[in-house]
Amino acid sequence: MRRRPVRRKLVVLAVSAAVVSVGAAPPSAPATATPKKEPVAVGYGGAVSSVDADASAAGIEVLRKGGNAVDAAVATAAALGVTEPYSAGIGGGGYFVYYDAKSRTVHTIDGRETAPLTADSGLFLENGQPIPFADAVTSGLGVGTPGTPATWQTALDAWGSKRLSPLLKPAERLAREGFTVDPTFRSQTESNQARFKDFPDTAELFLPGGQLPVVGATFKNPDLARTYAELGRKGVGALYHGKLARDIVDTVNDPPVDPASGRNARPGELSLKDLAAYETKRQVPTKTKYRDLNVYSIAPSSSGGTTVGEALNILENTDLSKASDVQYLHRYIEASRIAFADRGRWVGDPAFEDVPTKELLSQKYADSRECLIKDDEVLTSPLAPGDPRNPVACATGDKAAPTTYEGENTTHLTAADKWGNVVAYTLTIEQTGGSGITVPDRGFILNNELTDFSFTPASPDVHDPNLPGPGKRPRSSISPTIVLDQHNKPVVALGSPGGATIITTVLQTLTGLVDRGLPLVDAIAAPRASQRNQATTELEPGLWNSELRTGLESIGHGFRQNPEIGAATGVQRLPHGKWLAAAEKVRRGGGSAMVVTPAR
Repeated sequence: MRRRPVRRKLVVLAVSAAVVSVGAAPPSAPATATPKKEPVAVGYGGAVSSVDADASAAGIEVLRKGGNAVDAAVATAAALGVTEPYSAGIGGGGYFVYYDAKSRTVHTIDGRETAPLTADSGLFLENGQPIPFADAVTSGLGVGTPGTPATWQTALDAWGSKRLSPLLKPAERLAREGFTVDPTFRSQTESNQARFKDFPDTAELFLPGGQLPVVGATFKNPDLARTYAELGRKGVGALYHGKLARDIVDTVNDPPVDPASGRNARPGELSLKDLAAYETKRQVPTKTKYRDLNVYSIAPSSSGGTTVGEALNILENTDLSKASDVQYLHRYIEASRIAFADRGRWVGDPAFEDVPTKELLSQKYADSRECLIKDDEVLTSPLAPGDPRNPVACATGDKAAPTTYEGENTTHLTAADKWGNVVAYTLTIEQTGGSGITVPDRGFILNNELTDFSFTPASPDVHDPNLPGPGKRPRSSISPTIVLDQHNKPVVALGSPGGATIITTVLQTLTGLVDRGLPLVDAIAAPRASQRNQATTELEPGLWNSELRTGLESIGHGFRQNPEIGAATGVQRLPHGKWLAAAEKVRRGGGSAMVVTPAR
């Protein structure tokens, strides 16, 4: 085993009159002075919303210097790789949705990680049996070819106004000079402590001296600062060719685990050929008509756009604005259940699978599924899928495909500029802490996205579209969404982390905003329910401890508690060139909404 020495070292929607115009980034704050987090900001010149104040400030800095929404999104994402290293970074991938104000069109980039070209359906099998999920998570086997740097360059080449190098400078400075450790960063480190300590390079960076980072302390990552500087000088091709690429391949194929730990960190099969062959995909977005709004999102390989879109189509024929709170949640839960049943059967990487995207998003198919919902009964999960290519009203005859597990971390950012361009961008390294394996001397953790594949067929009698394959993208639930009005002008953009709960978070936030009349920040803050074709529905404490739960149980719903679902951000277009940015009030320690110039 190779050993390395351990170094020391709506229609525009109305806004509540109570909204306060706060959240502008300090014009000349030092890099180590973390701006105050605010969940909502209103003003001019553009907006950025993310989970982290330093990251949002990086995007605002770019907007102030004349950059557009794409430039700001890249700068914000790079900063999130510093301050949210367990959720995102250049070792991962994601999906980028862009609205071009000049042409009034929506475009997308699939920057999902890919399996090695040598992978087959038995990637996670040993002696014919699937390896334990926890073993796959912390291994080289789970690491896919990173797509995030290529996504940045693809977006900048197509729609950006600045080069990559200056956009990485705020993040490079943040990594070099440090950011302030908050309770969320410490908690996420603690939850990964047991595996982080088994990898000397990870332990040195995130557990210095064997200790957890202290809240209020300054956390620095000079290795990542140097890596960003290298990408700025050489371009993102440096990650897919040359020494950095070799470092990644060596780390995946011979994980630098402490031999004394006893951990079996299985090697992967990533090659330089895999990195050199990686390409993002520019593709047509999904489009769904809902309440006279045009809802755009990402098409497969993510299931986000098709599943949110199908659920919206199912809800289209119900006036949710007049429903009671119980009936609203009942309909939302059942629409989610049905859409997830179809997702499990039909959605995979379209380069390998015949995915009926158009049919899944047809109103005709949604109507054939909507009739399953009864006001006084609850559907039983796992619910069987329908056949979107041959819709049969209320059909329940096929075999059900259970929902596979997806790590519940990731991060989402939204950005808008003074010209009216908008970005919704969700990026990830899979679950909190990714693979747990840091590339030595490079300052970033590698993803474990390949664990989003089914290890074995979800149902032995039904084709599983999400088995591994050579160069295949695992199915995702990421759902960056941009909503336009009838004139193709932006209404709102939003998205969330949360694994498979991303879909339900985006769906619930959209219906809360559009149907229930909630201001965006309140639609984001509302307590969440998540049904993913499972026997019980997850509830956050705000619903678990409410009378609504009792009302839903009287219909027949069953529940289990989840302390926190998702961490959404969004931007909303207001009249007269104004933007509203919104983020979480509490989840993940609260988010950070900022505008260039606050409204008075």
